[in-house]
Amino acid sequence: MPELPEVEALASFLRERAVGRAVIRADVAAFSAVKTFDPPLTALSGAVVSGASRYGKFLSLDFDGMHLITHLARGGWLQWRDSLPPAPPKPGKSPLAFRLHLTPAYSDELGDGGPVSGFDLTEMGTKKGLAVYLVRDPQDVPGIARLGPDALAVTPDELAALLRDQRSQLKGTLTDQTVLAGIGNAYSDEILHVARMSPFKNASKLTAEEIGVLHASIQAVLSDAVDRSVGQRAATLKGEKRSGLRVHARAGLPCPVCGDTVRTISLADKHYEYCPTCQTDGRELADRRMSKLLK
Repeated sequence: MPELPEVEALASFLRERAVGRAVIRADVAAFSAVKTFDPPLTALSGAVVSGASRYGKFLSLDFDGMHLITHLARGGWLQWRDSLPPAPPKPGKSPLAFRLHLTPAYSDELGDGGPVSGFDLTEMGTKKGLAVYLVRDPQDVPGIARLGPDALAVTPDELAALLRDQRSQLKGTLTDQTVLAGIGNAYSDEILHVARMSPFKNASKLTAEEIGVLHASIQAVLSDAVDRSVGQRAATLKGEKRSGLRVHARAGLPCPVCGDTVRTISLADKHYEYCPTCQTDGRELADRRMSKLLK
């Protein structure tokens, strides 16, 4: 799932590629992905891209008075196309969900602007969650209206106040977008590893010192990932994310800090990883939901 660093990089990529260009048309290949009807997608025709921004894990392409907002969910991605086919896509079993055609970026002496380019929104897998919204105000998107403070902007005092009333495990708290926006499954593993904290630790019981360590880890992990991601082409962002991970998706491999074997916990629809030596005093966590430390 794309998280804060990748969405920030996609916004930067779109600012470079799309700003100043006008929409020719929008094609919908998966009608279930479009969650709004007012304004209609036809209102985008002729609208000029003025910017691109991020709200947690939501990506926004901005126009004068409108915002085309996407949540890529678990299997979604943005794919830039330097040349788009003129014919509208046919709805079906293709991963393609949405396509935006933009005017050419330049014109030569003959007035030829080159091929029409733009981007596709695609989604792999059978569980579909990718969502597209065209709204006048980003706060009209329910998921954005519910977001907590951005994970890169939160201060230590704000983080302490957020955690004070959270009775859930730290892993779940970090990935709860209504508490803190932008962190998902992968980077929460990385943050907890850097902070040397168990994913099962009670969020409300952190000491002031531990909150300071957690805040520093959030900033370090996300800032490093943003620095590595921004400037990458959209097509290379997934590989860049994987290359920078220390424990997530590295079960069975040695921890890069202590050399212990990275362990995994599997839930119904996801997994997460941790290092026993670095995070749980050498004890292995039982691989079941709401587990306690093995005796």
